Amino acid sequence: MVKILHFADAHIDIASGGPFDPAVGLPVRVMDFLKSLDAIVAAAIEEKVDLVIFAGDTYRDRSPAPTYQREWGKRIMRLSKAGIPTILLTGNHDISPSQLRAHAIQEFSTLDVPHVIVVDKPRFLGPNELENLPVQVLGIPWITPSTVKAAAAQTADPNAELDVIIENTLGGMIRQALDERDPQLPFILAAHASIRGALIGDERTIKLGRDVQLSQGLVRDERIDYVALGHIHRYQDLNAGNHPPVVYSGSIERVDFGEVGDEKGFVIAEVAPGKTRYSFRKLATRPFRDISLTLRAGDKTMEKILAAMPQPEELEGAIVRLNINYPADVEATIDDAQIRERGRLAQEIKINKRPEYSVRARLGDNRETQSMTPEDLLKLYWKQNHMEEAEIEALQALAERVIRGDLAEDQS
Repeated sequence: MVKILHFADAHIDIASGGPFDPAVGLPVRVMDFLKSLDAIVAAAIEEKVDLVIFAGDTYRDRSPAPTYQREWGKRIMRLSKAGIPTILLTGNHDISPSQLRAHAIQEFSTLDVPHVIVVDKPRFLGPNELENLPVQVLGIPWITPSTVKAAAAQTADPNAELDVIIENTLGGMIRQALDERDPQLPFILAAHASIRGALIGDERTIKLGRDVQLSQGLVRDERIDYVALGHIHRYQDLNAGNHPPVVYSGSIERVDFGEVGDEKGFVIAEVAPGKTRYSFRKLATRPFRDISLTLRAGDKTMEKILAAMPQPEELEGAIVRLNINYPADVEATIDDAQIRERGRLAQEIKINKRPEYSVRARLGDNRETQSMTPEDLLKLYWKQNHMEEAEIEALQALAERVIRGDLAEDQS
């Protein structure tokens, strides 16, 4: 049995959602992510795990500031000094589109940091590479289009869709590793990838590029003993109750309001051939509160808004978003100062105003909608919805083609 700690999607340089703390020289939100990372490193050392697997996405983007590289390096060096073998996979946020440029965690392999293995291309690691640990790991980082194109020449159909080529390429790697593995030793698949059927949060603030979804059949092979996944920020087991566990550990902090209801943490697993036990360890992360309400004509505006908001003590330290839907003509009755006073103990409060404009045209007594052409009605609709003139022109041109039947002729 091998005891591992699995975590992913650190994104330690996400700074939105709070002020800068001059005492430490870092944004408060960055400190939140580092606090979670400190807890993970401490758990690995205190619980004497045999192996740490980080399944990719260290930073928000592939060009981190030196200060953030320093802070990540401090934590990884703690694992190194503790003598814990640590596998770092590159994720989509860690790599450059150019194969000639270094990725964001290149320095650990360049400097040959003891006990740290960077997996920036598919790689099979056995006991010889893992300091004689009785375990085998197939590491698959984020697969780039350039990597796929290189492999495409060896596929049966190099002209196939990119998704198909990627799945065939990864499937071949996994099958080959399983055929060559030592069946007496546990086998772990670690990957930064999207698996079809996984539950996905919004993650809008940090999305990069286009996801290729892989089938669950690739990772549910019973010869695999644990699947350590990164890339999707919600903790989940895609093969719950069965062998092997197929686990996204999730991100270590909330990155935006798309993750407001998600618990954040890491996984400790005891991996053995044909039998693996694991537990999700919840991290103490900063709370997010997402509050929505709709105002109607005749409502006592501020009374209704304040009634929807918790008391200041309940918002202490939280990042709060207040979504207010309202008729446009009551906007003047919304008092931002009162709202911010109620949320004074929050880390940050965002007031997201959503005015609702009437789409009913005021045409006057001498002009009726019945006398307008469909084109005129559409143009009026665009204007009533406060669209930009350039957008109106583009939509109007397309609508007129549809009405005339030009699109149907183009497609025939």
